[in-house]
Amino acid sequence: MPEGDTIHRAASTLDRALTGRALTAFRADGLGGALPGPGTTVRGVQARGKHLLIRFDDGLTLHTHMRMEGSWHLYRPGERWRKARASAKIVLETEDWVAVCFSAPIVEVVRDERRLASVRSLGPDLTAPDPDLDEALTRMAATEQEREIGEVLLDQRIAAGIGNVYKSEVLHLERISPFTPLSGLEVAARRRLLERAAALLRRNLTTVRRTTVAGGLAVYGRAGRPCRRCGSTIRRRLQGRERPRATFWCPACQPSAA
Repeated sequence: MPEGDTIHRAASTLDRALTGRALTAFRADGLGGALPGPGTTVRGVQARGKHLLIRFDDGLTLHTHMRMEGSWHLYRPGERWRKARASAKIVLETEDWVAVCFSAPIVEVVRDERRLASVRSLGPDLTAPDPDLDEALTRMAATEQEREIGEVLLDQRIAAGIGNVYKSEVLHLERISPFTPLSGLEVAARRRLLERAAALLRRNLTTVRRTTVAGGLAVYGRAGRPCRRCGSTIRRRLQGRERPRATFWCPACQPSAA
């Protein structure tokens, strides 16, 4: 699943290309109901956590969520696409640009954004300039306290934007085991994790190569290699009860409480 910074970069790119421009064509694979038509103007493109919203002047909103396989591409008219046309879910055309959403599992057009329950339930967006960390901490306190912190950080209902990369990276930077139950972390430690995640997400909003430490990433994708901090071997394990995700950590820097 893309991190929040990836979606925000995509939204920023699409916003610069499309906002204020009239559509010459709108094609949607498998979507029914009201759809934007030629002449409709794009009012703006916004990211909310890992969700991307394109708003039109006819009152409609296009909502996409990439999960693991989806992506947005931007082309000039006539430019060769980098992915198969059969995987295009949405195509928006203006005189100057062609925006294509490939393989996104969630694509919908709504007139009332209040219908977007998954967006409405999001916690504070950590890519925002001043995210409400108190609200995120309140939501964290309301969840099951025996959940492992590596799983909690991915819960977009608590705080939006953290994906698998930042989950592993912030836990390593704060020397906390991903398998620590939430009940084992004081509020101050929880806040430090959120603050660190927010700072890293914002730092990478305008970069192509994501970095969290000097040299790139501290632990993510580095299983079997030495920890940049202590030299111990980084490990990898699937974590999570629903849709388990890979977690990377250093057992020396992030010892389990047990």
